[in-house]
Amino acid sequence: MEGYQTGRPEPRAVEEAVEVLREAGRRAPRLFGIPSGVEGLDELFFTTRFEDGTPKKVPLGGYPALAVINLTGVADTGKTLMAEQFAIKQASLGYPVCFVTVEAPAAFAAAALRTRSAAMGIDYDRVQDQIVLVDAASHAQLRDDVPTLLATLAHAIRRFDTNSVVIDSVTGLFEAKEIFARQIVRQLFNFMKRWYQTAIFVSQKRTGHEELTAEAAGGYAVSHIVDCTIVLAKRLIQTPAEARLYKRPLGEIVRLIRIDGCRLCGHSTATHLMEITETGLVQVGPPISRLGGREADAGS
Repeated sequence: MEGYQTGRPEPRAVEEAVEVLREAGRRAPRLFGIPSGVEGLDELFFTTRFEDGTPKKVPLGGYPALAVINLTGVADTGKTLMAEQFAIKQASLGYPVCFVTVEAPAAFAAAALRTRSAAMGIDYDRVQDQIVLVDAASHAQLRDDVPTLLATLAHAIRRFDTNSVVIDSVTGLFEAKEIFARQIVRQLFNFMKRWYQTAIFVSQKRTGHEELTAEAAGGYAVSHIVDCTIVLAKRLIQTPAEARLYKRPLGEIVRLIRIDGCRLCGHSTATHLMEITETGLVQVGPPISRLGGREADAGS
């Protein structure tokens, strides 16, 4: 019993951890939308208002502000494109963004952002100073030591007064040490909340995982901690039934997107078609339930 007593936290620490709901409510952030830069996506998030006692869905107009969003999928599903579109869109609106590149060195990440900006019809020379690149791909200490990465991010946020952070990808921060995935993601999540940043965490899925599950490399560590998970998938049309459903020939790829969950606001629960245009932009299409027929109902 004596040993148990010595393991208790100090009374001051207990007092700091306990808050009256009213006090916490005073610091609660306002709910509003942050444009994603992805056509067709912003309308999938909504809030509910009551008019004459009747609930009414009101589109949020983007990702919920200050959310930490997990963007996950297998290779070639559009994750990085969506992250880049978000960064360019926010920069075009005058909001500085911190872009942590873990997979591609800074010069290559900058080239990709320039291409995405051109495809979106946005003058890159006008917005590039609003995007702060943190090159974790070229600096192993940023990838391997979370405190160093967080200190670097804190410096960037203070210096450039950023509103958003993109990490592409968080999976690269715990490769070969997935046992620490949950711990690393938790530290990143708490950091974003403490610094009031809207954050996009790109995470990789193993190809063996089911197409539309939220499971990423590192298990469920990411999706269980973050505020919202968006799952991207691609499907090879292999049967006549699938060809009829998606109205595509056999052998083509169909891309899909689904909001797996969001604890900050309402959202569409449907699986939507998704396209990557010839210019490299992600666009969200209609839910597959609208494709018609019994097969569509089963597929959605």
